[in-house]
Amino acid sequence: MSYQDITFEKNTVFLVTGGAGFIGSNLCEALLGMGHTVRCLDDLSTGKYENIEPFLEKDEFTFVKGDIRDLETCKKAVEGVDYVLNQAAWGSVPRSIEMPLLYEEVNIRGTLNMMEASRVCGVKKFVYASSSSVYGDSTELPKKEGQEGRVISPYALTKKTDEEYGRLYKELYGLDTYGLRYFNVFGRRQDPDGMYAAVIPKFIKQLLHGETPTINGDGRQSRDFTYIDNVIEANLRACKADSDAAGEAFNIGAGGRLYLIDMYDQLCQALGVNVAPNFGPPRAGDVRDSNADISKARKLLGYDPSYDFAQGITLAIDWYKDYLK
Repeated sequence: MSYQDITFEKNTVFLVTGGAGFIGSNLCEALLGMGHTVRCLDDLSTGKYENIEPFLEKDEFTFVKGDIRDLETCKKAVEGVDYVLNQAAWGSVPRSIEMPLLYEEVNIRGTLNMMEASRVCGVKKFVYASSSSVYGDSTELPKKEGQEGRVISPYALTKKTDEEYGRLYKELYGLDTYGLRYFNVFGRRQDPDGMYAAVIPKFIKQLLHGETPTINGDGRQSRDFTYIDNVIEANLRACKADSDAAGEAFNIGAGGRLYLIDMYDQLCQALGVNVAPNFGPPRAGDVRDSNADISKARKLLGYDPSYDFAQGITLAIDWYKDYLK
């Protein structure tokens, strides 16, 4: 794995917010596997207890059920912590259009609470999840930091605001913050259920169960699908990054571009099925094309993703075949 060369001092303590979620639980698992002490903060509103249940028997793991909208909860969770990996957020562009006030409360105020708690408690590094959605209506490809368009969803606006707070907390208070703009992350533990489920796990489950998936739009939208282990690497490398790189946001993708219809065809081929998809209307707020320029993350974080789509999807399918038995 690409992050096995990353080392931290003995007795290092990590806080993973949203640690019962898809990305958060994978971060917890990786850190525990490296021998570190991990604290998980999650209110289980979108995360799943089953994602962290295997860790509860470990002495190095502590689960704190709490809401990042409460500043005192954040401060208590951060006490004695060296590094914060802030993954707690409400995801999904379509859902944010339906519930903009909730997204403001959780994704903006909640993240700000975590930054403030980290500042007060003297955390070494604050690494937080941003999103490729901040590029909005920009048609430039590949997507490059500093060439953003207008955001086109409340979700994207919350992440753009988080990045501005990250910049200010570095400039005004000296807190080393690193924003990671995730590009369509997929892999083990990503929820395949619900109307807001991400496309890859949703399609895998439908195809395994003999159902016909629906592609929103014409299928010619493109995405930079990024395997979960690349994201784990990015978080850990940000923790080790130079302070001069703090206050910035970084594209975290695989550096590739795949049309949805081609992704779908590859899924069918890997699963050994031949099912023609249905096509539905495009989703409001969705970016048409997405492809990450990862040169900034390579240079300043040392990020070097090890998994391309083909490698990642093989591992993901193997996991879902077992999970969905």
